[in-house]
Amino acid sequence: MKTIYRYLIILILAVNAALLPSSCEEFLDVQPTSSLVADNAIYDAKTARASIISVYSSAKSYSTGSAVTLGVIPGDNVFFGGSQSQNIELDANAFTVTNSAIVGAYRENYTIINRANWVLSEVPKVTDEALTDEERNHLIGEAYFLRAFAYFHLARSWGGVQIQLQPTTDLSSIGNIKRSSQEETYARVIEDLDEAERLLRPDDNTTRNRAQKAIVQAFRARVHLYARQWDEAERYATQVIDNPKYELVSPYRAFFTAPFLTKEAVFEFTSTATDRNTSWSAWYPSAVTRSGSYERRPTSELINLLNDPEKGGTRNVLIAQSGSDVYGVLYNTVSTTTVAAASTDPAYVIRLADLYLIRAEARARKTPANLPEAVSDLNRIRNRAEVASFPETGDANAVLLAIEEERRLEFAFEAHRWYDLVRTERAKDILGVDRNFWLFPIPRADVLSDPDLDGHNNPGYD
Repeated sequence: MKTIYRYLIILILAVNAALLPSSCEEFLDVQPTSSLVADNAIYDAKTARASIISVYSSAKSYSTGSAVTLGVIPGDNVFFGGSQSQNIELDANAFTVTNSAIVGAYRENYTIINRANWVLSEVPKVTDEALTDEERNHLIGEAYFLRAFAYFHLARSWGGVQIQLQPTTDLSSIGNIKRSSQEETYARVIEDLDEAERLLRPDDNTTRNRAQKAIVQAFRARVHLYARQWDEAERYATQVIDNPKYELVSPYRAFFTAPFLTKEAVFEFTSTATDRNTSWSAWYPSAVTRSGSYERRPTSELINLLNDPEKGGTRNVLIAQSGSDVYGVLYNTVSTTTVAAASTDPAYVIRLADLYLIRAEARARKTPANLPEAVSDLNRIRNRAEVASFPETGDANAVLLAIEEERRLEFAFEAHRWYDLVRTERAKDILGVDRNFWLFPIPRADVLSDPDLDGHNNPGYD
């Protein structure tokens, strides 16, 4: 369905764009994103601590909203049942340079980066005795991690981007930053993660929602997988898998019905009664809760896979049914019958199941000698879901396809499917999307207003 009307939607949007006012003033707004007052913004222990919370706040907002939107809707697990044009475009893989979801996600990541840059610039200058060297280093390490977090999402979504390493104070601080390649952007991510791991305190046994060394290691495993650095992906995944702090929880539903800070969670953004997760209502029909809009709906193919005991196993708990409506339940496990408020469920960023499948894929892509270990990792995830073991085989392609399907089901409503198909170069085969559209377009306003972009966008959007 998405492939059939992709070009029709592009044509319609082009016609609509032609009818808009010709003024380009709106595309010349280069005001700094989330800039802070330079003088005395971070001057003591209290403001130093508040500054890093501000970065986490932006990263959480992105993870509960834009990351899920971009990672889920363009894939084949979910279709969009609402009326917003930006999400209809994403569902049809008809990405445009003015799509507000894409524009918003791009700028949200730079907001995270700018706030992290402020921490990195100003916290080292704080002389408050209440801020010990150990705490100062930890705050700086968290900022490096969160900046890496944002640049990773930019790299996998838009390819190479402009790497801004200083905080934006005014227009004079912007400029002379050419676009880096995707490889260079991933290298910047790894460099920041090196610094984060060096500066962060040793892990404790409970923290899963603020950066620690193990979280950095887990994130590195994911980055190296995307960068196709198989040895490093395997090595860092193993460090986390071997950490006694983490374990796969059984049954499968336990990881999201606890609903937070289980031993499987490596990194999550936790919600509370005063800071709720507001993204869940898009998954629920109004018949279940009056706040439900039911805009994000499981595809029939996914429903069949989850309900197949030989494939989905116990992962069919990810869906529920009300009348004829089948809906996803990952994002709200509290009662919704009479409660209209949003849930306190977290946003899952990395959990241990991902590390097993990262290591399985890295091993399967190396040499035939690694295939038995890859299958062993794959079967840890299958067996936890009460699915029979995948047989040992010398066929690396068969193992990789099994890992691909396992990721599709294990993370059915998490922000992985679209990106998995792009990074494995399978988006054409599965979704019918040409290679030129595997990256999202840089917002038109940025291309027009920033001379350092030389007027060029990603292939397919110039």
